[in-house]
Amino acid sequence: MKRNWIRNIIGGLSFTTALFVFQACYGTPQDFGLDLFIEGKVVSKATGEPIKGIKVSAPQLQYTITNDKGEFSFYTIKSDKVQISFEDIDGAENGTFIKKDSIFSMVKDKVYLNIKLESSK
Repeated sequence: MKRNWIRNIIGGLSFTTALFVFQACYGTPQDFGLDLFIEGKVVSKATGEPIKGIKVSAPQLQYTITNDKGEFSFYTIKSDKVQISFEDIDGAENGTFIKKDSIFSMVKDKVYLNIKLESSK
């Protein structure tokens, strides 16, 4: 009798653990509307050509690198004012560009930015 009781407790704990792991790995993400989607394009001010390899970042440690078309997108935390930095991290591979910081007031849940960077030459 005592053995069945212990077996039932261990079985229940194992089942509960399996459910917890499933929820942690596959549970639905909760979105409370506290995020801001930022996307845009980075181009050269002189030529208008898209710039690949520019690090686009927000102060909350989110960042991305522009693709071949100069495009980027990421989520960050909503706030009254958002500062975004644009920094050339690949050196002379695609030319060298001056770092640019932009501050804008958040109006919507989604923002599109067209950024023109100046060459450092």
